[in-house]
Amino acid sequence: MNQFTYSTQAPKSFNCNTIDEQTAAQAEFYNHLETQAQTIAPTADPLTSRDRRIIAEIIQVEPETIRTIWIEAGITVWVQLVNGGRLPFDRNWFAKRVAEVKATLPETPRERNDRLSEELETACQKYGLTHGEIDWLSFSTTLYFNNRRVGFIGYNRTDQWYSRQRPLGGSRTTDSIDEAIALLGIRQPVAA
Repeated sequence: MNQFTYSTQAPKSFNCNTIDEQTAAQAEFYNHLETQAQTIAPTADPLTSRDRRIIAEIIQVEPETIRTIWIEAGITVWVQLVNGGRLPFDRNWFAKRVAEVKATLPETPRERNDRLSEELETACQKYGLTHGEIDWLSFSTTLYFNNRRVGFIGYNRTDQWYSRQRPLGGSRTTDSIDEAIALLGIRQPVAA
């Protein structure tokens, strides 16, 4: 005699918690996938406009179509496009092309000012100087030593540093910021 009986009816006490647990587990899984995707391709924008111009030149697209870039496993460079597309490149080939394009791509005015500002800050630290507000259009400023004005320094359109001691005096030009500061009579402090 068969002890088992089969029923086609649903059990009287159906547990709704299993559906809720499954939904929660699925949501947690999707959240984990999204977190992993953010780790691989972060949404924070690490690219400068110059970076975008360089990459755009290499892959022949408009700079504004490039969202981000990352390296996977140390061998593949991925370029993420704004429209959702991704392009893979060999890291060594891509690095070589970046170097080639950088050598030929002219600086933007902002990039020029950022570079000059960095040179100015480094020189001021080296010589114990401070400077006033920078005129970003002409890239010029006043230099101070112990709150005493020692002269003016700037960078001209012929890509040379210049300095002068008086506001309306004649400027003397040179190829380096160190030489321009030296023309003001300032020498690097010597350690005792």
